[in-house]
Amino acid sequence: MYSYLRKALFALDPERAHHLTLDAIGAAERLGLASLLAKPVADDPVELMGLTLPNPVGLAAGLDKNAQAFNGLGALGFGFVEVGTVTPRPQPGNPQPRLFRIPEAEAIVNRMGFNNEGVDYLVARVKRRRYSGVLGINVGKNFDTPVERAADDYCLCMEKVYPYADYITANVSSPNTKGLRDLQFGDSLNRLLEAIKEKQQKLAAASDRYVPLAVKIAPDMDAEAIAQIAEALVEFGIDGVIATNTTIDKSAVAGLPHGDEAGGLSGRPLANRSTEVIAQLAAQLKGRLPIIGVGGIFDGESAAEKIRAGATAVQIYTGFIYRGPEVIREAAEAIALERRRGTAG
Repeated sequence: MYSYLRKALFALDPERAHHLTLDAIGAAERLGLASLLAKPVADDPVELMGLTLPNPVGLAAGLDKNAQAFNGLGALGFGFVEVGTVTPRPQPGNPQPRLFRIPEAEAIVNRMGFNNEGVDYLVARVKRRRYSGVLGINVGKNFDTPVERAADDYCLCMEKVYPYADYITANVSSPNTKGLRDLQFGDSLNRLLEAIKEKQQKLAAASDRYVPLAVKIAPDMDAEAIAQIAEALVEFGIDGVIATNTTIDKSAVAGLPHGDEAGGLSGRPLANRSTEVIAQLAAQLKGRLPIIGVGGIFDGESAAEKIRAGATAVQIYTGFIYRGPEVIREAAEAIALERRRGTAG
């Protein structure tokens, strides 16, 4: 059924189709019709950052920036849903058009620029939560906040979402906010990690509730940079790492319509690189903190590859847009099989 629906949606402007889809998923859940959109996903509990996921297949941040449809998205079978990226103040993002499909490569280029209604709007939506799975909230900085004061934005968002999040992700890897990726390296990274860890500890002490903290990284780093960020995450007591965000490397789509658009590339072309980063992280981390694998998951095998590389769970974005809810069940079944094989071995 989704293949017919996709044909209609792909005839529309990508951003308009995106909003229509979220509206439809949200409406279906409110009317009790979400079960008609997807087959059930079997329970396959996984422990992640001290949380129990109903299954290890999650929705990546970026699809539901303002927490407008997370109840409906969760009802499709995701074991966890991550909303955002949200910033302290509302911001329009980059000028349109800023979202481009590349069907020939089953890919998407976006340069959205953290367009969102601000953290207060998101919190108001999350307060009306009906979704019983694990909810992550992804936070970032406003576009006009200097990099040297970025920690203030992350900490402000953390304080506001902390009572409502099951985990929080600090997004330091989007290519669409000037200077943001600089936060992944050297002193900038250390200052940010120190600040957000201190904020987490204060919030946990004040609320008597520990909310895990993850960091989302880019795929466009060499082995030395990956090793350095892995050690920094361990040193500062970060609870998990999400690998990876979109890539700025467009070589896989060179010559295709929209292949030269500015922004981050996601989808099948990212699959191998994200898996390589996961494997390198796993080798450095040696189980000291878990990895959530993201990038190019379109079926069961591509999800299982992330697990074999060292991920504990996975997230899907572009594969969901191209394949629909069926990819959730396929990924969950393949991971369950992979886990049984690993236990037997």
